[in-house]
Amino acid sequence: MSRKPVTVVTGGAGFIGSHMVDHLLERGYRVRVVDNLTGGRLGNLAHHDGNPDLSFEKADIRGLESGAALFRDARYVFHFAGIGDIVPSIERPTDYMDTNIQGTVRVLECARAAAAAKLVYAASSSCYGLADTPTREDHRIAPQYPYALSKYMGEMAAFHWHKVYRLPVNSIRIFNAYGTRVRTTGAYGAVFGVFFKQKLAGKPFTVVGDGTQRRDFLYASDVASAFLLAAETRKTGEIWNLGAGNPQSVNHLVELIGGPVVYIPKRPGEPDVTWADIGKIQRDLGWKPKIPFKEGVGRMMAEIDKWRDAPLWDPDSIAKATKTWFEALGA
Repeated sequence: MSRKPVTVVTGGAGFIGSHMVDHLLERGYRVRVVDNLTGGRLGNLAHHDGNPDLSFEKADIRGLESGAALFRDARYVFHFAGIGDIVPSIERPTDYMDTNIQGTVRVLECARAAAAAKLVYAASSSCYGLADTPTREDHRIAPQYPYALSKYMGEMAAFHWHKVYRLPVNSIRIFNAYGTRVRTTGAYGAVFGVFFKQKLAGKPFTVVGDGTQRRDFLYASDVASAFLLAAETRKTGEIWNLGAGNPQSVNHLVELIGGPVVYIPKRPGEPDVTWADIGKIQRDLGWKPKIPFKEGVGRMMAEIDKWRDAPLWDPDSIAKATKTWFEALGA
């Protein structure tokens, strides 16, 4: 029996979760992954096939029972499982509340029963809404759509378990994560998947507004390193903002990928800039980003063929897919 410390990663077959699995295995942890494979793919973990320190259980977090064997002896729990995207959350709010809040409560109860040393919650910077920048952790909370609300309420549940049940909890509010394994199918959303498919198809990039909007992009492996530090620290009850602290414009992303552009209407409820003030996480955990934006985009471009089967979006299909967005969030 391995004496390596046990960790649980919910959503571990997904984009960020699979990078978390990589990071933990590289640092000598045993990893148990739970994922319902709705948003994740087992292929994201295929490079670990045969590794005795990795196990996988297909399950929905909403069905987890306190005392589940999956969590037994777990030192750390990293909670990434949930559902994302703006438009689907507007169209199906009950699904988002059920998964991102009630599912989180199930995970909290499992961690509590296992007497985990720490649970780290993957929160979202969307809780800040149209925020002042750089955005600090004490910024006002102003969710603009059900996804943002559900993630914030899940975070509040985690801190309620910390207060009432003494479950050690920390939370990281992720700004704009990107990297290999980012979603290639499904609803209109992630800009990298949209642009890469358009590049492969020889179509123009659909740039929202004038492309000067900036996002605080952070490579997924840098996200993972921050989460492990948040688990290993003695600090509990903490919230940290997580980004590169160096916002990049959509126009710059287009330049790095290379290709023609067509501009589409700016969307309501979207900030002109997302920008994490990362001073607190740097001071508290000694964390800093390592992957420059150009290098990160290059890593993704090296695997661009993985987006060959992704949906191809154009201005008309985007307008149709985001109609609900404009109706719900427009002035």
